[in-house]
Amino acid sequence: MVECVVAEDEDLLRAALVAQLRQAWPELQIAAECSDGASALEAIAERQPAVAFLDIRMPGLTGIEVARAVADASPATQVVFVTAYDQYAVEAFEHGAVDYLLKPVSQDRLEWAVQRLKARGHTAAPDVAVLDALLKRLAPRVRPEVAPLAWVTATVGRETRLILLEDVAYFRADQKYTVVMTAEGEALLRTPLRELLVALDPAVFKQIHRSTIVNLKAVASVLRDDSGKGQLRLRHRPESLTVSQPFMGLFKGM
Repeated sequence: MVECVVAEDEDLLRAALVAQLRQAWPELQIAAECSDGASALEAIAERQPAVAFLDIRMPGLTGIEVARAVADASPATQVVFVTAYDQYAVEAFEHGAVDYLLKPVSQDRLEWAVQRLKARGHTAAPDVAVLDALLKRLAPRVRPEVAPLAWVTATVGRETRLILLEDVAYFRADQKYTVVMTAEGEALLRTPLRELLVALDPAVFKQIHRSTIVNLKAVASVLRDDSGKGQLRLRHRPESLTVSQPFMGLFKGM
């Protein structure tokens, strides 16, 4: 059975694409439907699907960043990017020879893409160098330039504190809230991790697990274990942080 993962942060568009896929490719099994990059990456690493349809603009990891990590986590998965119309983006995809669909996705175009995927069979994911070039070229469109947060407001007991992001070691999800860890201790932030991730500087803060975002400036070393997971040793915290296997590809070159 052929499986696929569909990642799109807008519920209606995701449901529409799934319905179109079931019509264009009846034997295809939808293994997972995801609304953000982190859950998409974890689903792909777990299910090892034949195909992944990735929106290029999602909360947290972009579709291109997910595809880059997929090259390690699930190398046989073929990737099809889904994007709103943008001539510059279309030219970039054409230049990189990667598959893409334009929103709103037409049934004819989807059926054409399905035939290409079937004809290609089981081949490797897009080349990492191609994805790096795409990410660099499309960065302003995939992740528009906005001033990242400089500080957050968090609580410790009855006290409210302003915490500079440069003092944060990592953020950890705690149900509906987020725990902020610094060298001095922990505080509680009422913003969910998913919302927080969008406002952080992606060059400094990296998601290493569905529930953890780390400040790279707080990392002393990265160690890969035999299971493919990683351990981050922090500069000013005694504990180590586990990098789940799907996210290890994001640390290449460090």
